[in-house]
Amino acid sequence: MADTGFVFLCTLLVWLMTPGLAFFYGGMGQTKNVLSTAMYSFSAIVVVSILWVMIGYSLAFSEGNAFFGGFDYIWLNDLGFNIPKEGIPDVLNMMFQLTFCAITVAIISGAVAERMKFSAWLLFITLWVLLVYTFVAHWVWGGGFIGVNIGALDFAGGTVVHIASGVTGLVLALMLGKRKEVTLPHNLTLVGIGGTLVWLGWFGFNTGSALSLNDVAMHAFVNTSTAAVFGIVAWVGLEWVVNKKPTLLGTMSGALAGLVGITPAAGFVTLTGSLFIGLLTGAGCYWAITFLKPRLGYDDALDAFGLHGVGGAIGALLTGVFANKTVGGVDGLLTGNPLLVWDQFLAIIITVVFVAVMTFVIAKVVGLVTSLRVTKQAEQTGLDITIHGERAYRE
Repeated sequence: MADTGFVFLCTLLVWLMTPGLAFFYGGMGQTKNVLSTAMYSFSAIVVVSILWVMIGYSLAFSEGNAFFGGFDYIWLNDLGFNIPKEGIPDVLNMMFQLTFCAITVAIISGAVAERMKFSAWLLFITLWVLLVYTFVAHWVWGGGFIGVNIGALDFAGGTVVHIASGVTGLVLALMLGKRKEVTLPHNLTLVGIGGTLVWLGWFGFNTGSALSLNDVAMHAFVNTSTAAVFGIVAWVGLEWVVNKKPTLLGTMSGALAGLVGITPAAGFVTLTGSLFIGLLTGAGCYWAITFLKPRLGYDDALDAFGLHGVGGAIGALLTGVFANKTVGGVDGLLTGNPLLVWDQFLAIIITVVFVAVMTFVIAKVVGLVTSLRVTKQAEQTGLDITIHGERAYRE
């Protein structure tokens, strides 16, 4: 009963991450696109909630084969409310995983904000959840080949959530092209509030992935906090040296970078490992956003790829370096098992290639039905008015 109550609370915390991200992203955009940007995230909750109970959970987590799940749980058929799965009811595990899928979809929107047509977005994420997310989730967590045959580790979603969403965002950003107008975040207070809600929800995200109120969950709890603050240390330290000013945006970005990095490792590394993962992921994401993005010229509007794609890959690799069997039962490079780094690398490459190809194909199919990008006039006027008929602020 204690485990059920624990995972129930964690599920609520993870659900909170998606509205938190709506505010975080909303504050980072332009005044005329605040509500549009937020609507991408809120729509993710709606679309995923429908698809997950209909067929998504079944495709990801019911018994199938090494590549995709079966159809045992369509419309939650035979899903137990009282039958334990990993010590908790099946239906609670379903809801916990639903919130993971929702935040993954919402993260993608950061790369396409301020220029992707809302109807195209809805169609794209519907197909993406069914044809991409459910497959990767099954491969890693549902008894598929990445988790079982390759043996790669992903405690709470470095591969499934962050690499998948980041790579998807990058592909869509390249296909959509650059925005006509790029400005600084219009409301850093909103960014701070949204980022704090996401940070709070992340404790449920990582800690709840133990699916039990045990010592692994407590390791994940402490590691999550530690990596977040050392992500801030790395990011703000670098921007203080480079730009001579420590910023709130840098603080929130550093925290999220550290959180992304520790996600695949939270239940597998010691406190020392979480410290170094926070530092290295914070520094790596800072470099990707500050130096790599301007040089390559892609318009990842709100840095979905820079934070989640890059951070997820760094965290996944470092899991192979710092994993320690005293925490999660598996050793990594530093404790005598260098092959785990290769397993992690292989999982990353497979995920990147599959997600990138499928995203491109799905976007092309959606493009046959409706244009992916809004009109020049709509972009100039702002998507809040042209698509949603609302304004975030009075003029």
